[in-house]
Amino acid sequence: MELLFQLDLFGPETLPLLLLAIGLALSVAEAIAPGANFIVVGIALLGAGAVGLAFAPLASPFLLGVFALFFGAIAFYGYHEFDIYGGKGQRQTRDSGSLTGTTGRVTETVTETGGEVKLSAGGFNPHYSARSMDGSIPEGTEVMVVDPGGGNVVTVESLSAIEDDIDRELAADRTHTADVDVETDRARDPDVETETENG
Repeated sequence: MELLFQLDLFGPETLPLLLLAIGLALSVAEAIAPGANFIVVGIALLGAGAVGLAFAPLASPFLLGVFALFFGAIAFYGYHEFDIYGGKGQRQTRDSGSLTGTTGRVTETVTETGGEVKLSAGGFNPHYSARSMDGSIPEGTEVMVVDPGGGNVVTVESLSAIEDDIDRELAADRTHTADVDVETDRARDPDVETETENG
């Protein structure tokens, strides 16, 4: 009887069952302490274990490792792309210098005291707590980080407001350049002023 137990312990179903058990334990741990700490690995191990149990010929350690990588990649992509957790309550830390100029979209109305944005190059969890320079920025507005604030709470400004400021500066510069060109032409040829005034 003891010999049979030892043989079953190392039978073809042992590794898939072990993967399922570990994957299930990690999934339970994720449910207890959410935050994407265990979910990707848990799904990878659950998927590989399920394939190993369903298709016994595929239960070799090498193939189960390949399946674990495959399911892990799918879980990582799904978590990142579909934003399953939404990043709520997750403070983000990153090199603050790399955030300046980063664009994103407002996910929770941003005011001078709070709000939330999802940055386009924000890392594994692209959600950041945010505040505005002045006024409020409604949900769905495209924004740019103007002050990273150490990476925990970023200061953002609406892209349309920034573009308006840039357009005003460019228009002022064009006007100034045109005035300088007229003055330069007058200095070179005084007749230009007379012709312009008479014409």
